[in-house]
Amino acid sequence: MPARSIITARQERLGAELRKLRERAGLSGREAARALGIAESKLSATEMGRVGVSANRVRYLASQYSCDDAALVEALVAMATERGKGWWEESRGSLPRGFLDLAELEHHTRYVKSVEIVNIPGLLQSEEHVRALYEDSPLGLTQEQRELRVAFRLRRQKVLDRDDFLYEVVIHEAALRIRKADREVARRQLEHILEQSERPQVSVRVVPFDRDGFRNSSPILLLVGPVPQLDTVLRDAPHGGAFLDAEAQLATYRRWIAEVQKAALGVVESRDFVHELARHT
Repeated sequence: MPARSIITARQERLGAELRKLRERAGLSGREAARALGIAESKLSATEMGRVGVSANRVRYLASQYSCDDAALVEALVAMATERGKGWWEESRGSLPRGFLDLAELEHHTRYVKSVEIVNIPGLLQSEEHVRALYEDSPLGLTQEQRELRVAFRLRRQKVLDRDDFLYEVVIHEAALRIRKADREVARRQLEHILEQSERPQVSVRVVPFDRDGFRNSSPILLLVGPVPQLDTVLRDAPHGGAFLDAEAQLATYRRWIAEVQKAALGVVESRDFVHELARHT
């Protein structure tokens, strides 16, 4: 297969997972390439997502690496056989790659868990709230750039229209109280959260300031894969988000999310909490 001019997050992840299988088998790149009868450069390009890989090749590699996890292998085969471009590709070259990577990952997952401390989750932001964020952005964006970002975030939210999508979010009271615009926009944002929480596939829970047992101070986004090994965490970083997929990292963030959920109010209590907050805003 010819080398790709553009590599997506999913393609990189597939290559990374094939590399993990090789490393678990205790094989170096050179040893694996020799056993497979291919050039080491081709194997390296495959593991970096620079070239595509067929379903048969994925199964063959898994067999050579003694991987007997059928569910994982079939999930990797599904990734290898994905075709076509998603809606986010229309924005490639106009928006930062991280925007597109997140939209792609959301599109291919059926379950997202999120923890937000000082920001309203992107999937639950009202259009007014989104516009306020970019109007006050320190990035020096032009009006066209702001409009592109607003439109992209609103398009991302359509994932909530899917019947096979589950969104589970915990929001700290701080995020609900911090105003990104004026009082009216803040109140309508709270009402928007209440409206979205009525969807059967959306669960919103709140951690009040006075709740005991809350020790987390960082936002977390966990995109659940078809098998646990393919989960992905998006962790905010000073210069953009970072996608994490190492087993130890995934285990840590799953545990943190579980701890936050224990500290949060129940779904009904949370709705009442947001309703009262909106009523007094």
